[in-house]
Amino acid sequence: MDRIPFGIRRLDTTIGGGAPAGSVVLLSGEVGAGAREFMYTAAVMNGLAQSDEELFDLYYGDLSGGAVAPDEVHYLSFTSGERKVRQEMGLAMDEELVSSTSDAVTFHDLSTEFFQLSPVPREWYSDRTTKLSDLTSTRDRQSVPTALGDRLSDSAPGNVVVIDSLTDLASGAGDDLSWENVPVLLKGISRAAFDWEGLILVHVNNETLSERQHGQVMDAADGTLLFEWETGGSARARTLVVKQFRGVLSRIEEEDIVRFETEIGDAGFDISDVRKIR
Repeated sequence: MDRIPFGIRRLDTTIGGGAPAGSVVLLSGEVGAGAREFMYTAAVMNGLAQSDEELFDLYYGDLSGGAVAPDEVHYLSFTSGERKVRQEMGLAMDEELVSSTSDAVTFHDLSTEFFQLSPVPREWYSDRTTKLSDLTSTRDRQSVPTALGDRLSDSAPGNVVVIDSLTDLASGAGDDLSWENVPVLLKGISRAAFDWEGLILVHVNNETLSERQHGQVMDAADGTLLFEWETGGSARARTLVVKQFRGVLSRIEEEDIVRFETEIGDAGFDISDVRKIR
């Protein structure tokens, strides 16, 4: 089975090269615990593999056997524009890496569909060069799930796609999508992703969900990476736990790994230490 790298070298090496092709992976975490930085790093590093082999080799190195970098990387956001996301990426890693992927990571801004039925003024989320009269009318508007589905159908096959984020989709889609249908939508994406043979990363802030809701979305995904803050004495540390993941969790269990300690550096999200069962 081909693997698609997450773009985090030590994690990819540990799990056999990356995620199994066709996976939908939930990046679930507390605020600031690393889920968003993981998402940015995955997008940039996979883009870098195509745009600048020299920089990719410097910051990542060789791909593990069986791992294949995607041809394209797509970043879907419901609420943020490309300029803001790239600025946040630049805060999470070396700016040179972000600028080197300016043509390698394709952004899809779904804010028009997301905000159109909300009380948010149109000029706050529409392109400043677009006349309000040129925007799609409410009667002809495309729903958020439909817009998401169209982008995925066009962009996901064989590629890495980042969805930023399930938190927005679950809380702000209004009449377009009730919470009860969010896990169903995620299950549908997982079904299609198996045929697409790419990698879809879905970010969620688990503090915004109830325990039951969080369990539902974890069940709908193929894998869940849980990002947590851990406090010991006066120190705080970011950690990563693989909660469930077909084709991945078994490899970690074979190594007796219970938790990854993580850090944010020049290359973005990284593994700093591996905790094993003693």
